[in-house]
Amino acid sequence: MFGIKISPDWDISENDATPEEIYLNRRKFLESVGKLGVNILALSTLSNLLIPKRVFAANSSFSEPISQNKNNLFDLQDKVTSEVLTSRYNNFYEFGTNKSDISFLAKKLPVENWKVKIEGLVHQPRILDVDKIIQAMPLEQRVYRLRCVETWSAIIPWSGFSLRELIKMLNPLSTARYIKFKTFVDPNIAPGQKNRFWEPWPYVEGLSMSEAMHNLAFVAVGMYGHQLNPQNGAPIRLVVPWKYGFKSIKSIDVIEFVKDRPNTFWQTVSPLEYDFWANVEPDVPYAKWDQRFEVLLGKTKKEKTMLYNGYAAQVAKLYS
Repeated sequence: MFGIKISPDWDISENDATPEEIYLNRRKFLESVGKLGVNILALSTLSNLLIPKRVFAANSSFSEPISQNKNNLFDLQDKVTSEVLTSRYNNFYEFGTNKSDISFLAKKLPVENWKVKIEGLVHQPRILDVDKIIQAMPLEQRVYRLRCVETWSAIIPWSGFSLRELIKMLNPLSTARYIKFKTFVDPNIAPGQKNRFWEPWPYVEGLSMSEAMHNLAFVAVGMYGHQLNPQNGAPIRLVVPWKYGFKSIKSIDVIEFVKDRPNTFWQTVSPLEYDFWANVEPDVPYAKWDQRFEVLLGKTKKEKTMLYNGYAAQVAKLYS
C-alpha cells in the first residue's frame, strides 16, 4: 500500500546470499581456485567472503565432502534451492519452534560416533555404528522435491542410499509389516524436549514395508555434496519425497521392525489432523494450511501443489 516490502520469514539479505553453484559443487570450486594459484590464507579469506559466517559456523561439515555418484534417474529440471535457505529455515522441534534458531541450537548435537539400534522383528537385533552403515552402502546423489505441510517447499540434492538396500542388509523377519523410526532423546542438548514436555518424545515416524521398499524411499547422510548438518538431520535421516516433510525423520536413533502400524509423533499430538500416511494430497486440507498451493523457498509466487509432490506416476499404485 505504501510501497513497503514485507519479506517472507525465510528471506535473507543480499549480503548473506551465496551463489548456489558454490554449494552444489564446492569441491570443484576449491579446485578451480587452487588452479589460480591462490594460497591457503587467501582461500580462507575468500571462503569467508562467499559464505556467511553465521551459516559457516552452523555447517562445520562443509569441509567434509562425500564421494558419490549422481543418479540421473532422480534428477529434476528445476533449479535447486540455495543451501543458505535450507540451512537456516528448519523445523526440528527437539531444538525449538523458531526456525531461524535451529541451525545454532542444533550444533550441540553430538553426531560423532553415532549409533543406530536395530530392534523388533529382525533376525539379528544389534547396534550399528552409522559410519559402518555408510561404508556398506553404495552412495549416490538424488535431487528430490521436499514439501512441508506448512505449504513451503524446496528442491534439495541429497546424498545417501536406498532405504530398500538398508532393509535388505538388516534382514527383517517376514512378519514385519511396518518399519518404525525414532530419533534421540536428550533434553540436556535439545531444549525443545525440555520445554515442550507435553509432547510424546522421542519423535517417532513409520512406513509400511511396501512404502519402505519403494525405490524412491531414501536414507540421506549428506546434502549439497557434503555431510548432513545437525539442523538438517545429521548424521542420518529419512527422505520420503512423496510425503510431507515431517515423515522424513531426522537424526535416526532406532530402527524397529514391527507387525502393527505404529503411532507416529504428530498422530499422537493431533490425531484428528494428522494421519499415518501423510501423503502430499492437495485436496486433503489440514486445519492450519490449505494444501492446494505452495511457495518454493526463495520465491514469492504460489504454485499449485502436485499430487504426491509430483511423484504420482511412481507411487500412486501403492495406495490403489
